[in-house]
Amino acid sequence: MAAKKKEVLLQMNITSQELWEEMLCLKGLIVVDAFQVWCGPCKTVVDLFQKIRNEVGSNLLHFAVAEVDSIDALEGYRGQCQPVFLFYAEGELVAVVKGVNAPLLQKTILEQLAGQRKVLEHGGEQVLVISQMEDRALSEEEGSTAAPQGAQREGQAD
Repeated sequence: MAAKKKEVLLQMNITSQELWEEMLCLKGLIVVDAFQVWCGPCKTVVDLFQKIRNEVGSNLLHFAVAEVDSIDALEGYRGQCQPVFLFYAEGELVAVVKGVNAPLLQKTILEQLAGQRKVLEHGGEQVLVISQMEDRALSEEEGSTAAPQGAQREGQAD
């Protein structure tokens, strides 16, 4: 009788500041679905993430769900009622997508992953396009769709 395949966990579940800090030490691109306990993580993107993982098959691509209510570093995302996807590379926030837009999420993941591969293969530094402080400031402005250097993206198609 054949042994059952061991199920590979698609997303890490980050529920504390300690786990958050450990996650930020991973090499490659980390895509974080930041959620609040009362609404839970976005379930509609799991299939998209699985599809992308299967297509790129990279050990440099990581997915996580992070409970903002339990993580001090994500305090600025508390009280928001739309999904927020944070992109980290080398422990730094490099992009933010607000809202669920599968084509935009896929495009951002592929662009950021390509950029991270270049950094790791050819040396140099990751280009930081947005700081968490800038993202918080923009989030606090009502109706703001502006973003430094185009990094923060709303859920509308480009």
